[in-house]
Amino acid sequence: MIEAISLKKIKIIEIISIVALVLVGTKLSYETIIRNKILESKANDLWERSFPLVAPRGLILDRNDNAVAINNPTYSVAVIPFQITDKENAARLIAPILDADEKTVLEKISKKASIIRLHPEGRRISIAEATKINDLHLEGVYLINDNERFYPYGESMASLLGFVGIDNQGLAGIESYYDKYLTGVDGTLNYLTDAKGGLFENKSSRIVAPLDGLNLNLTLDIDIQNVLEREMTNAWIKYNPKEIIALALDPNNGEILGIGNRPTYNNNNYQDYDQEVYNRTLAVFSSFEPGSTFKAVTFASALDAGVIDMDNDYYYDKGFEIVGGVRIKSWKKGGHGLQTFLEVLQNSSNPGFVEIARRLGKDRLYSYYKKFGVGEKTGVDISGENKGIMFNYDKYGPLEQATSSFGQGVSVTAIQLASMFSATINGGYLYTPHIAKSISTNQTNEVVYTFPTQPKRQVISKEASDKMRRALECVVALGSGRKAYVDGYRVGGKTGTAQIAENGVYQDGRYVLSFISAAPMDDPKVVVYFAMREPKNTIQYGGTTIGPIMGSILQEVLPILNVEKRESPIKREYNWDDVKSYEVENYIGLEKNKVKSKYFKFAYFGEGNKVIDQLPKSGELLKEGSTIMIMLGE
Repeated sequence: MIEAISLKKIKIIEIISIVALVLVGTKLSYETIIRNKILESKANDLWERSFPLVAPRGLILDRNDNAVAINNPTYSVAVIPFQITDKENAARLIAPILDADEKTVLEKISKKASIIRLHPEGRRISIAEATKINDLHLEGVYLINDNERFYPYGESMASLLGFVGIDNQGLAGIESYYDKYLTGVDGTLNYLTDAKGGLFENKSSRIVAPLDGLNLNLTLDIDIQNVLEREMTNAWIKYNPKEIIALALDPNNGEILGIGNRPTYNNNNYQDYDQEVYNRTLAVFSSFEPGSTFKAVTFASALDAGVIDMDNDYYYDKGFEIVGGVRIKSWKKGGHGLQTFLEVLQNSSNPGFVEIARRLGKDRLYSYYKKFGVGEKTGVDISGENKGIMFNYDKYGPLEQATSSFGQGVSVTAIQLASMFSATINGGYLYTPHIAKSISTNQTNEVVYTFPTQPKRQVISKEASDKMRRALECVVALGSGRKAYVDGYRVGGKTGTAQIAENGVYQDGRYVLSFISAAPMDDPKVVVYFAMREPKNTIQYGGTTIGPIMGSILQEVLPILNVEKRESPIKREYNWDDVKSYEVENYIGLEKNKVKSKYFKFAYFGEGNKVIDQLPKSGELLKEGSTIMIMLGE
């Protein structure tokens, strides 16, 4: 029995010993393996220093992958204070290279910190400055890779694109609006140092790679944009207006194909300009009375409501209408006489539109304007959008109904007007305009997200829209928009001449001249709007001044969009001051002395007596007085 008890005690002792050994082993394992790694990690955290690796910002591209905002490689200066033995000398040498205050540099490099970026004086320095810093061979002073935003088109699209700050964050325009996609995630180069900032031997560095920002493709077409920019520059020089707005829109989905304004700035040097210049995209920011361009909205509403038959209903324009004791006059003294309502639109008769407003009535007219989006933001993805002005319903009396019908008393932005006009010709649909087309990866350009087309509502019927296309084509072929006529293309549009109001009083001699147009009218591909505020030394009439500009724009934009020429069933009527176009004859093979024309001039190139080539080719339409280039040879 004693032996049994002894054996039991021995077994208990063995179990306790085994448990003790396991506990000791576990503790030793924990201390030598797990805790050692924890302690090492904490030590590394204390000893580890990091150089920032700046992530490239995503590119901004047009719809055809042409870059409009890129990154240029550059350098920034970083210092490890512990490694700089003679800080006064370092500051003395560095400051003049960076054009910085020596005392400020000394204060920064004397801070008790593991690493310091010299900000802002040492950020994004030039190659020449970087070379000079490198040639100093200063211990503890380093050049790190950085990048700088660059806009290759300079003043073109500046208000749209905006710019970025010193830390690569978007501060204005598209750069700010889509900053969350364009901004990358910075990386680091990590290494271990001792207490004095010296590198540990046999310790490798660790890299956390930067993550590039995503690319942003715009709906914008750089070729169309270049046409708008050229015409704005020419008009800015010729007419010296206070503002110019140009806008091109796809009427079938709301995609912005081109957008710009004057005044403009160079966003590579935005600091040199006033904030009011660089912080406004005028097509969405500036609102104004649209004048007669707005008549397209009123006319479309009347067609949809069925209150007019534009071909068979008549209105006698005696030169004025009296509404609420106020005399509303026609631009033509004595009026236009008896007209169809199609001719009311062609001739831009204000009294005729007063009659249209009467037929629609307050409720119906107000409802159509609200459906078209008057007084409502379009939701365009460009910062600073203005919603414009629309009368309150309870203050929308007979006079307000009359004046709003021809674009007076209401206020819209260019983007609103272009969207409304698009709805009159695209089958009746109002779309949310947008500038962003897709998001893609920087490395592979793989599309990761496509921004959807956003139809808001149908505002008029397809039947009414079909009639509007013919009516607007008549305005350009037969009416007030003749100056925008382009031979071989079916162009429609509406002129605008709006007197500027200040403190509720219309100002003599101060106007916004505008033209809104679309083509081809049998299958519209583009809507173009062009406006000038207070142009000088010109006839204050949108059709006369802006019409030729619109014609020049469409003549170049339509081939860019691959729109083929085709004859219109509506034959153009010429005024005495219109320049006619004629078909170019074939001169190839003729002797030089037989090259003649009643309509064109000739410029000769080459040597010889026979025509071997010509430009334009035979069969093309050319305006009277234009020059044909003739190539001579044997």
